[in-house]
Amino acid sequence: MKKVAFHTLGCKLNFSETSTIARLFEEQGYQKVDFKEPSDVYVINTCSVTANADKECKQIVKAALNVSPDAYVVIVGCYAQLKPEEISNIEGVDLVLGASEKFKLLNYLNDLTKKSKAEIYSCEIEEANFFVDSYSFGDRTRVFLKVQDGCDYNCSFCTIPLARGSSRSDTVINAVKNAHDIAKQNVKEIVLTGVNLGDFGNNESKTSNRKEETFFDLVKELDKVEGIERFRISSIEPNLLKDEIIEYVAQSKRFVPHFHIPLQSGSNKMLKAMRRRYLRELYSERVAKIKALMPQCCIGVDVIVGFPGESDEDFLETYNFLNELNISYLHVFTYSERDNTDAINLKDVVPVAIRKKRNKMLRILSAKKIRHFYEQHLGNTFTVLFEADNKDGFMHGFTDNYIKVKTPFDPDLINQLKQVTLKELDADGSVLVQSYSEEISTRG
Repeated sequence: MKKVAFHTLGCKLNFSETSTIARLFEEQGYQKVDFKEPSDVYVINTCSVTANADKECKQIVKAALNVSPDAYVVIVGCYAQLKPEEISNIEGVDLVLGASEKFKLLNYLNDLTKKSKAEIYSCEIEEANFFVDSYSFGDRTRVFLKVQDGCDYNCSFCTIPLARGSSRSDTVINAVKNAHDIAKQNVKEIVLTGVNLGDFGNNESKTSNRKEETFFDLVKELDKVEGIERFRISSIEPNLLKDEIIEYVAQSKRFVPHFHIPLQSGSNKMLKAMRRRYLRELYSERVAKIKALMPQCCIGVDVIVGFPGESDEDFLETYNFLNELNISYLHVFTYSERDNTDAINLKDVVPVAIRKKRNKMLRILSAKKIRHFYEQHLGNTFTVLFEADNKDGFMHGFTDNYIKVKTPFDPDLINQLKQVTLKELDADGSVLVQSYSEEISTRG
C-alpha cells in the first residue's frame, strides 16, 4: 500500500480541500500518514496570503525530503496558481497543479519517479469557474464545510481573486446533504467556510438557470439539520452581514453567537484606497446590532496595518475606532506588497519598521480585548465542546461564543459537549473550568 502525507498552509478553506483530496487518495488505496513520517507522496496545499510563501514552501519540501528523499512532491493551492514557475524551480518538487487541476491530482500520478524538473499543469484563472464541494474530517473535532469559493470584490491589496477565480458556490441542497453526512460521523460542530461566504449563491442565477439562493437561505436550511449541535460562520463581509442574518442567529437553534467580520481599517480614507465596499459607519452599525441582540456574542476582526498612504493619523484613527468598539479579538495583518495587485503601484509606502510597530500596538490591544471579553463571563455557565489535544496534561475546548477553556486531560471528554462554569483566567490566556456536567445536548 502506497503512503501519502499532507501539509496545509493558510485558511480553513484549504483545510477542507486538503481533507477532500486525502479522501480521494484513500479511495484509491493509499494510506494516509502524518507529514513527519516516511511517505511515497507528499502533497503541500499552499497559501498566497503570507508574503514569505516561497520561503515557507521550500522549508516544507526540504523537511519532507529529509524523511523520504525519493518521495514524489506535489504542490497545489493559491501559491501554486499564482507562481507555478517559481515553485517548479524549488529543488525536489515534481508536480505543480493550479486551481482547476488540484482535485484531479490522482490523474497525474501514474508514475511516481522523481522528476529533474517539476511538471506544471495550470490554467488561466477564468477557467476555474466550477465549484467543488469539500469538508475536512479526521484532523479536528470540528469540521470545516466549504460552501463557497472565489471572489468578485477585487480589493486593491488582495491576490485571492487571481488565485481562486470568480465567486461561485454550492447549492443549498448539496450543502445540507454534506451536513447530514457529517452528522452521521458523530461530529458536533460545523464551521462554514468560503472566500467570500456572504456572497453564497449570488453569481449562480446570472450564469446558469439555477434558482437564485442566498446565504440566508443556506443558514435557515442548515439550522434544521439534526445531529449537528453547532454551526459557526467563519468570516463574513460587513456589507453582506444583513440584519436578517443577525436576527436569525440570535434566535437560532444551532448557529452560535460568534461572528468574524473583516474590517481592514478604521479610516474611511484607507477603506476607499483598499476598495472595500463599506465605510466604518456601517461596521459600527453591524457591531451594535449584534450586541443589542446577543450581548454575549464574540466578534472577531481582521485589520491590516501599513497599507500605502496610511499616515500616523490614519493609523490612530483605526486604533481608536477599534479601542472603542465592542469587539472581542483582532487578527492583525502587516501589509506586504503582492505582485499583480493595484496596491503595489500606490505611493507613500509605509516603512517596514513602522508597519511592525503598528502591528505590535494592535496585537497588544487585541490581548486586552480578549481578556476583557473573557472576564465578562467568569462565573457563568456555558456549553463547551472539548477537543483532543493533550498539552502538558490539559485539554481545551470552546464555548459557543468562542471562549477557550482548559481542564485536566480526560480522554472521555474528547468531542463531548459539557456544561461548564468558568472559574478564572489562566496564565496562558484560557479560562479554567470550575465544574462540568454530564454530556448534554443543547437542543434539549
